[in-house]
Amino acid sequence: MTTTVSIAGSTGSIGTQTLEVVAAEPDRFEVVALGASSSVDLLVEQAHAVRPKVVAIADASKAAELSDRVPPGTEVTAGADAMGDISAVADVCVNGVVGFAGLPVTLGALLGGKRLALANKESLISAGPVVQDARDTPGAELIPVDSEHCAIHMCLRAGERPGGERPAGDRRSDVTDLVAAIVLTASGGPFRGRTRDDLADVTVEDALAHPTWTMGPKITVDSSTLMNKGLEVIEAHELFGVPYDRIDVVVHPQSIIHSMVTYTDGATIAQLSMPDMRLPIAYALAYPDRVRSPFGPIDWTGSSGGGLSQLDFEPPDRTAFPCLDLAYRAGRAGGLTPATLNAANEVAVEAFLAGRIRWTSIPDVLSGVLDRHDGGTASTLDDVLDADATARRLAADLIDERFSS
Repeated sequence: MTTTVSIAGSTGSIGTQTLEVVAAEPDRFEVVALGASSSVDLLVEQAHAVRPKVVAIADASKAAELSDRVPPGTEVTAGADAMGDISAVADVCVNGVVGFAGLPVTLGALLGGKRLALANKESLISAGPVVQDARDTPGAELIPVDSEHCAIHMCLRAGERPGGERPAGDRRSDVTDLVAAIVLTASGGPFRGRTRDDLADVTVEDALAHPTWTMGPKITVDSSTLMNKGLEVIEAHELFGVPYDRIDVVVHPQSIIHSMVTYTDGATIAQLSMPDMRLPIAYALAYPDRVRSPFGPIDWTGSSGGGLSQLDFEPPDRTAFPCLDLAYRAGRAGGLTPATLNAANEVAVEAFLAGRIRWTSIPDVLSGVLDRHDGGTASTLDDVLDADATARRLAADLIDERFSS
């Protein structure tokens, strides 16, 4: 049976790789909806390649141009709600939207009772309590696409009890009480091994030179500060319900082990593959089955010249990369504090990319915002939106007052 797929953020890294997975298994998946923020040219190219029923564009000013260029019979929707509108039109919705803007897609898919292949960690982090309520919708299912959380999802399936009422990887999974630790691996980014003093004058180009993964600029900067890993710690807590004192981070520069779960009996289960985001995407699309197209297989013998010689691990340098501990601080505070942290980080990263602040000022902005605003209680979506707006304003004010270069 063919699985229908909608892709929000189809012109970004996750979206384009999703289309590669679909192309590898054309008899198994059908793309029925595509959505992008503003990239008309690529969106049109994708629409002609896969012939979806609907395409969505968030920039309403480009709707007419898009309508003129898509294949005949393809519906065009536009505006701020457009990508949220396509989130529940297929069996699976891939949320590859960057940042807080992905929240409507996350909620739309879950409230629509669909499977959400979630690459947009910010929506779960910022609106955790609201998203958790949406996960209780009949038929709703959340499968993480982040390589680390997809790895954890796979590892938790290894410990699943026979006859469990909920799928492995659910935050209320029946194996949570057997988990001694979740270990998230981090590549260390482009600045692994450098001290805080070494990082005083890094440039945007330096921060965007990731040694392992090819990602968009915002996520790449987050990787360089270890904020990406900090957000993943919060995401792991929200996804799997494991307390923060049982979620660890270890630097693993080869990015072969994508994460691990240690059980109470001392056994550690790890997921290994070469770095390739198409693997977690394919896993989420096919779950609970697997695709037959290999993505990121390891040549254990080295016969093809791509074998492994060693796997290294080291603790993260929390002095040089304070964003990691700021994320733990926000996660443990709970409520709307993660939303506050995420919003402040988006503003700070944007300011760094624009050349307005130094790379080393990013954690200072985040700490300053957390000191000024504790977030409050997250009860409704409006609470989340208010906290996000307040944190963005505070971060912008703080940058103007203290950090603009």
